[in-house]
Amino acid sequence: MDTTVIKELESTKDILQAFPVMHQLRTHLNEKTYLELVTEAKEQDMYRMFGLYLLGEVVAVVGFKPMITLYYGRSVWVNDLVTCENIRSNGYGEKLLSFVQQWAEKNGYESVALSSGLQRTEAHRFYEDKMSYDKVSYVFKRSCN
Repeated sequence: MDTTVIKELESTKDILQAFPVMHQLRTHLNEKTYLELVTEAKEQDMYRMFGLYLLGEVVAVVGFKPMITLYYGRSVWVNDLVTCENIRSNGYGEKLLSFVQQWAEKNGYESVALSSGLQRTEAHRFYEDKMSYDKVSYVFKRSCN
């Protein structure tokens, strides 16, 4: 029997409940900055956040936003995907990413895309081998200073 539930994290309480999990991926954020960024992204950028609950506790989190670009067309960009470190490889990331795919299809989007840090070779294997994602580009970043 599946004891997991996927629920949108909408209230401040729900968003904060997911922080310990998200912090495992976004270690540079403190709780205050995390809450400010999630709130701003939800208000201004159509960011959506969902938690996967196991026996009432958040154990995995995904954050994504629908977008339209000339390269991807109508797509969903996965900004954040993380499962609690001590229970990885149990299919929770797969459930969340499959949920995003279904959400995208249901809402008329053509694809789901994401980026992953160069050092995250296990994640790359997961995306390519398990989830059938294609490696289509590199992402470049430059700070504004």
